[in-house]
Amino acid sequence: MIRAAAIQLCSSDTPLDNLEATCSLITEAAANNASLIVTPEVTNCVSTSRAHQSAVLTTQDRDPTLLAIRKLCKELSVTVVIGSLALKSETDTRFVNRSFVIGPDGDIINTYDKIHMFDVALSDTETYHESSGYAPGDSAVLSETPVGNIGLSICYDVRFPHLYRRLAHHGADILTVPAAFSVTTGQAHWDVLLRARAIENGCYVIAAAQTGTHAQQNSDPRATYGHSMIISPWGDVLSGLEADIGICYADLDLSRVKVARERVPSLLNERQFDGPIR
Repeated sequence: MIRAAAIQLCSSDTPLDNLEATCSLITEAAANNASLIVTPEVTNCVSTSRAHQSAVLTTQDRDPTLLAIRKLCKELSVTVVIGSLALKSETDTRFVNRSFVIGPDGDIINTYDKIHMFDVALSDTETYHESSGYAPGDSAVLSETPVGNIGLSICYDVRFPHLYRRLAHHGADILTVPAAFSVTTGQAHWDVLLRARAIENGCYVIAAAQTGTHAQQNSDPRATYGHSMIISPWGDVLSGLEADIGICYADLDLSRVKVARERVPSLLNERQFDGPIR
């Protein structure tokens, strides 16, 4: 049995302030016997100002959030999935949105760069063009960890089921979906998308989210939906939060992955099809 924790934050655009809050909640989760802890998307900095990001963000090797959480993992002997960090790229003029799996020895087990960019116009007043500021990743990532095989994704990825199907076929027990979901799309789609990804793949889903109104120094405040949750391979919501900062917990029995897939063997029954549509 694995005790998992999803941390819900309201990160500002000041990374060092966010680091203190993040480390405090990771420490609290470990004290409550969580051995797998997941943080939200852009744990270190929620900002809509590219100029501000350029001033406060660093490359991976210098990022203070990553360095501090690696140290904390070793001290607490826990596995942490940093939902993502906004970082300067070593190879692109744009930033990267990168998830990290940190083992209980403090080493980086794996990284994943968000593949699908949130380029949408929800209304005349609410538009996003993530690809203008972030370079997309090009690889799906499955991480073998002391607490199970974890398939990584970030936020908008949740709308692309083929990514999760591939991760499930390659042995994922747990899917992580850290997010900074908009309030508009969160109210309409958040829970149903997460439950669908769990059900169709027979996987646990851990969705740690940003929540509330995020303080911004050089741009208008941004609001996110929250509602972090942990979902069983059968699609049951095991625990969740609403809009408050905090932690939700669930005990994961990985044998339930096998049971769910045997009850509805859709991974085995699936037929690959690329023929014409009549």
